[in-house]
Amino acid sequence: MTSTFMGIEIGKRGVQAHQQAQYVTGHNITNAKTEGYTRQRVEMSAFEPIYLPGLNRAETAGQIGQGVIVERVERLRDQLLDRRIVAQASNEGYWEARDPYIRSMEQLYLEPGGNSVRSKMDEFWDAWQELSIYPTDAAPRHAVIERGKTLIDGIHNRYHGLKGLQDQVNGDIEITVGRVNDLTRQIAALNGDIQRIKAMGDNPNDLMDRRDLLVDRLSKIIDITIETSDPDEFMIHTAGFTVVQGQIGRQFDLRRGIDTEGYAHIFWQDTGQEIRFQRGSLGALLELRDVTINHEIQTLDNMTMNFVDLVNEIHRDGYGINGNTGIEFFSEYPFVPNVNGNYDRSGDGEFDSSYIYRINGQHVLEAQAQPGLEGVITLSGANGNIFVPYNSTDTIADIISRINNSGAEVVASLNRDGRLSLKGTTAEPVNGVRENPDFVIRHVSDTGHFLTGYAGLLGGVEGGTYDWGTADAVNTLRDGASFAVAPISHPSGWIEVNPALVRDPMSVASGFGVNGNTANPGNGDAAAAIASIRNNPVMVGRHSTFDDYFADSVARVGLHGERSERSLTTENIIMKELRDMRDSISGVNVDEELANMLRYQHGYNAAARFISTVNSMLDTLMRLGA
Repeated sequence: MTSTFMGIEIGKRGVQAHQQAQYVTGHNITNAKTEGYTRQRVEMSAFEPIYLPGLNRAETAGQIGQGVIVERVERLRDQLLDRRIVAQASNEGYWEARDPYIRSMEQLYLEPGGNSVRSKMDEFWDAWQELSIYPTDAAPRHAVIERGKTLIDGIHNRYHGLKGLQDQVNGDIEITVGRVNDLTRQIAALNGDIQRIKAMGDNPNDLMDRRDLLVDRLSKIIDITIETSDPDEFMIHTAGFTVVQGQIGRQFDLRRGIDTEGYAHIFWQDTGQEIRFQRGSLGALLELRDVTINHEIQTLDNMTMNFVDLVNEIHRDGYGINGNTGIEFFSEYPFVPNVNGNYDRSGDGEFDSSYIYRINGQHVLEAQAQPGLEGVITLSGANGNIFVPYNSTDTIADIISRINNSGAEVVASLNRDGRLSLKGTTAEPVNGVRENPDFVIRHVSDTGHFLTGYAGLLGGVEGGTYDWGTADAVNTLRDGASFAVAPISHPSGWIEVNPALVRDPMSVASGFGVNGNTANPGNGDAAAAIASIRNNPVMVGRHSTFDDYFADSVARVGLHGERSERSLTTENIIMKELRDMRDSISGVNVDEELANMLRYQHGYNAAARFISTVNSMLDTLMRLGA
């Protein structure tokens, strides 16, 4: 049966419900500008009636209600939209991290321009051309040396600029990994708090907002997916692995090694397995350091090494005005002091490898001649050996072109004397690790006679093989073939004009001798030969000439910048639309909250007025009873 004070209880529930709704409204308004806050809404429902179906139910006209209660405080969130934002955020984070570094890299090239490396190299060639016209004068020799120094300074500046960017990216990687570890720890800790509060029957809305905000931040750093199939265990996956599982947040370690030039690579702390990220800001930083900037340094090294080798090869054969010869114009420093390039790669105290940069054949060849031979040349590549077939109708130029377009880490050309020259190029990193050294020919073999008897490069009759995996591998070369030991890493950072020439400019070569005799003072053939390198097909890596190299480098960096700018703009537009959609659902609309505040105020006043009326009725009843 109903209670005398039932009306007071109904009014009390009304006051309490509208009071709580008013508090939630105030919570929304005061957090309107709080990052990650989700608008909350009070869900009210009628309290259970006094009579439920049963035989003991009093005979009354209908069920008598008992007022209103707050069933739950719900946060307005679209889970499907949240998943779309998390999935898309890694793309935005990728381009936001990449774009400023690409812009900085563009500024290093200054192409075209008077201070660019290309313009300084043009001035260097012009100085040699001037010397070829006036080989007896001292002024052109001084000009050659000074312009050589200026060119080298330009190459050094570009190298150190790229290396500085690479170091800066590596520092960002280390900081970013620390942020990821901190975020996963915080998310795991929040999971524990949320799980405990839910077990008590409450809705931890503010804690869930905090967790979603941390997930949003994490999604910009690494590419993640969220799994909520188990309501008791919130999980985050990345790169095919679980990074957060309930209250467990897995951590990452940074490890450095010689094969990474001292740069940090990322490993799982618990398993020691290396992990590579493809998207997000961390993926962008790893790609910048290990691929984009590293490739620019390698191409600069390749150009520098070829440039130095070609100039020195001619200069050694030339004579200065004082009769000196056999002098290199640029100082080269071999990777190993052993004259045969022998090196202890395993570190056990015994020579086990041969580090050779260039091999020149013994015989003079004509580019358009047809050797009339068949066979298969095998050369080292980034992911194993590469096979280059040739047949009897191919010219020497055809075979050289096929080698250079094969993707091998070896290029071919005919040198000034018409001899076949094979050179090692920079080695492609595998998963960001430099497994093979730059400027080392690792394997050359031929099943036919082209590299053996015809070019005079490899020893053997029915085919020959050169492989770097043994000491004294140069003994497998044909008698009369010449070779050069591989240089120290990153020649673009240490190459200098030979100090001997700086002290004695008269030793700068200008002419070639004849039959072992000193060059005629008026002979400028050597200087002209060096000047002609400018446009000769000399194979600067995959590029035929130095002009091709500079044109490609400028175009490549420009395209990087264009793509980065456009992609970042596109991702910003996409993410803005998604975030605007989320804000329309989850964001706080102050006008709407003010309307709710008035509505709940009227409800509160009405419930209070109802209590006052019931109290007045009870007071009348009490007086009558007295």
